[in-house]
Amino acid sequence: MNNVALQGPVWLASDVHLGPATPATAEAFLGFLEAAADEAAALLLPGDIFDAWIGDDVIQAAPPWLAAALQGLRSTAARIPLWLGRGNRDFLMGADLAGALGAHLLPEPALLQTDYGRVLLTHGDEYCTDDAAYQQFRAMVRNPQWQAQFLAKTIPERLAMAQQARGESQAANQMKAAEIMDVNAQAVEQAFRAADVEVMVHGHTHRPGRHVLEVDGRRRERWVLPDWDCDHANPPRGGWLVIDRDGPAFYDLDAA
Repeated sequence: MNNVALQGPVWLASDVHLGPATPATAEAFLGFLEAAADEAAALLLPGDIFDAWIGDDVIQAAPPWLAAALQGLRSTAARIPLWLGRGNRDFLMGADLAGALGAHLLPEPALLQTDYGRVLLTHGDEYCTDDAAYQQFRAMVRNPQWQAQFLAKTIPERLAMAQQARGESQAANQMKAAEIMDVNAQAVEQAFRAADVEVMVHGHTHRPGRHVLEVDGRRRERWVLPDWDCDHANPPRGGWLVIDRDGPAFYDLDAA
């Protein structure tokens, strides 16, 4: 288990899904970054900040929407420690991106040492073990050989492949029971045991909330980060988690 030592209030947000079609979400996220730089001791973004990430070389000729997002992240990283985690959409984020932003890559999983105590942090998709088709896809795209072959293609080729994969994923998800796309209880319990923690934080499922459970006679808490959508959702949604000495607490976007 890889440790990340943090002091002071820690802010966490995931599943922002930035892309060319999310200008309102991007505006809200940039405001959130400014608030985090003012108030947080560290900012952790455990995955799916981008709706798709086809390789770190895209930063060399970033379109306007991406350039603005990268500048916001870079400005935040210049003021407080910024940690980036890989999600199911942006698993190809790497050292080149982190270096260009002045950020750090989160280990997978990460064991946070906070003022409140130890906290297990992941994106969360690895716990959705009931979705066998997705887990097969996840294993494929996390394979270094697959990634090397994908990154060897041109940017237009990669964009086309990412768009095709996204369309196929949306179609497949419409045919799946909602429960299949949520975390598996046994996988969560196993993660608590392996990390030996009382608190877990993850995103991915778009089902924000605080779940209290008992594992091996110990009380545990699973905090699920909200997803963001200020462009297509009515009302707009989004938010983040703050962990300080008093414990975790949710904040909505209108608090930024």
